[in-house]
Amino acid sequence: MYRHICVVMLLAALICHAGSLTAVTQAATEDSTSSSAARIIDSTDFPSLYLTEPSLQGQAIWMLQARLQEIGYEIQPSGIYDASTSHTVSLFQLANGLEADGVVNKEEWLALLPQELDASHVTTSAATTDKMLIVIDVKSRTLVLYKDKEVVCKYPVAVGKSSTPTPLGEWRVVHKSLGWGGGFGSRWMGLNVPWGIYGIHGTNKPGSIGTYASHGCIRMFNSDVEKLFPLVPHGCRVKIVNDGSMTPQQMKPVKMKNGSSGQAVVYVQARLKELGLEFGAADGRYGNMTELAVKYFQVWNGLNPSGEMDEATYRKMGLIK
Repeated sequence: MYRHICVVMLLAALICHAGSLTAVTQAATEDSTSSSAARIIDSTDFPSLYLTEPSLQGQAIWMLQARLQEIGYEIQPSGIYDASTSHTVSLFQLANGLEADGVVNKEEWLALLPQELDASHVTTSAATTDKMLIVIDVKSRTLVLYKDKEVVCKYPVAVGKSSTPTPLGEWRVVHKSLGWGGGFGSRWMGLNVPWGIYGIHGTNKPGSIGTYASHGCIRMFNSDVEKLFPLVPHGCRVKIVNDGSMTPQQMKPVKMKNGSSGQAVVYVQARLKELGLEFGAADGRYGNMTELAVKYFQVWNGLNPSGEMDEATYRKMGLIK
């Protein structure tokens, strides 16, 4: 009887030990799987791309590959930053006077997707281009194309999530492409936003249209963007607003001066326009004309005419309380 009890206890101990080992092994496997999960890069803020293990994946890589293919490099978009992609990037860097290290940074993005309009792509006169205007309202999630202030067409769109908002401001279409595929659908129209890569494009997620779903770009049904695409000339103006406005109710004051860029610059430029100071587009670039407009505002409101945005100037503009 005693021997039988001992055998039972020994078996129970072995089973318990085996269970513990299994749990430890499973935990180790889960940790290993977690640590080896691929990093997804969908951001639009000129993300850095490079070879690593496991390979980087995501829409940013797809965009890079699609653009390289478009300009003549032998590469198929896969959304994976593999050795072949790194090699192709090195070839592009050599051709453009950049360090051929296979790493994509802001310089490479700007060389691939210029922020300025290429005059060789302009097929319509400036007068005709300026008659065309796209207005996108992120609150209503709509895109409207105007010609001579008359509505040409209107479409539902998806816009950026709260964590990755669509940039408000006055932009230009500086780049047009066909058939990138993947998350970019059948058409792409790039905007000259200075702090990232943003555009109007198709989608492989039609169920997202009408929602806040993107990383900042404006998504359309492929059938809709295909109708819009031929109507939009290079250089077409694009105004992105929130419930008709480009200025927030309140904002956090950020010190800014000539050379600054970002969404906060758009807010200041838009407010200056609302106050009757015309200087150009609210394009997020704090240049000479924005500096001059700020100085003018400061002089007329008894402030130090530094041309820089400080707390007193924000307060006088009504951007902070």
